[in-house]
Amino acid sequence: MNSIHWHTKLFDELTVNELYDILRLRTDIFVVEQNCAYPELDNKDKKCLHVFATLQNQVIACARIVPPGLSYPQISIGRVAVDVTHRKDGMGRTLMQHALLKIIEEFGPQDIQIGAQCYLKDFYGSFGFEPASADYLEDGIPHLDMIRKASVYDI
Repeated sequence: MNSIHWHTKLFDELTVNELYDILRLRTDIFVVEQNCAYPELDNKDKKCLHVFATLQNQVIACARIVPPGLSYPQISIGRVAVDVTHRKDGMGRTLMQHALLKIIEEFGPQDIQIGAQCYLKDFYGSFGFEPASADYLEDGIPHLDMIRKASVYDI
């Protein structure tokens, strides 16, 4: 039976195939599926920690942990993406749990800020993220900033 494997790597530790699969998944979702032309390659990946899942050596879910000061004053989780074939099986929830645990392991409990698509407000809210801005458009898609306080330890 094939099983899902979880990985956390710095940019320079990614294999060429892992990097290609991560960028392909993100482009398939954020550019093609969401019909949004925007700069997917934003010069932040090289400074991020990448959390991803593979099944049969293919990336099926990924997110990046963005260091403080690069996107927000706080550490951040971004580019959260799950292959369409794994969205209804809890993969997004498991991906977020892995990212949150990795932040606690590597950096200790701290505030985390994200820029969430508005339709995912309740999803991120289930992890303790609370709205921290009014809704705004980013690349034509409604977003809002959300913060998870360091005092929230439930994952």
